[in-house]
Amino acid sequence: AIAEFGSFDTWVNNAGISIFGRCEEVSIPDMKRMFDTDFWGVVYGSRAAVKHFRQRGSSGALINVGSFLGDRAVAVQSTYSAAKHAVHGWTDALRMELEKEKAPVSVTLIHPGRIDTPYNEHARSYMPKQPAHRGMIYPPEAVAEAILYAAEHPKRDMFVGFQAKFLAILGALSPRLTDKLMEIWAFPSQQSDRPSRDREDNALYRAGYGMHERGTHQGWIRSGSLYVKAEKHPVLTTMAVASLGVTILLLGASRF
Repeated sequence: AIAEFGSFDTWVNNAGISIFGRCEEVSIPDMKRMFDTDFWGVVYGSRAAVKHFRQRGSSGALINVGSFLGDRAVAVQSTYSAAKHAVHGWTDALRMELEKEKAPVSVTLIHPGRIDTPYNEHARSYMPKQPAHRGMIYPPEAVAEAILYAAEHPKRDMFVGFQAKFLAILGALSPRLTDKLMEIWAFPSQQSDRPSRDREDNALYRAGYGMHERGTHQGWIRSGSLYVKAEKHPVLTTMAVASLGVTILLLGASRF
């Protein structure tokens, strides 16, 4: 980036790949390979960006793309969940260190929910059925919207989709209940009706193919994320929620 553009003021770590399979099935070499991309890629990229911001002597924005599975692990994607937990922990620690020394670098962690990308097609799969997202799915443009906003407005976290925020809250408040719900949900919601492709047909050890933007998921694909828009306008959102609450109270009181 420096050689091409001379400098940069925003750096986004977004590279990622997943593995679908039970904890005892996935090979250790596959796990290590995935961590090289999903975790170590973030570490190397973040350190390079912070070094450049220091040398440049002016403010910059570091944006790391995590996952809602970095807030709450899910069965079948154990290695991916572990890598994203590592990304979240490392990003939070880096942010605190930079804030402590008053470095002019904002550090934002993006928490996407299910996103309509070829994520499932590029993943290595140990499952009999082709991996896929089911349920509510958000477009990649919603993630881009969150990243762009974070680049211009320093924020600690941005969640893409209410499902991402809800799962984080539910997992924190009631971890055992979340376990039980996800034991029911995790297996059917991560597989399609199609037979899985050859296990070697993935992007774990080589570049992905097709340059496709969208995936082949069997779910409700939204046109955007209202939650991202709410995060961009917190004051208006608070006023709207407060107004709704007052309206409900008044309607309830009018019945008596």
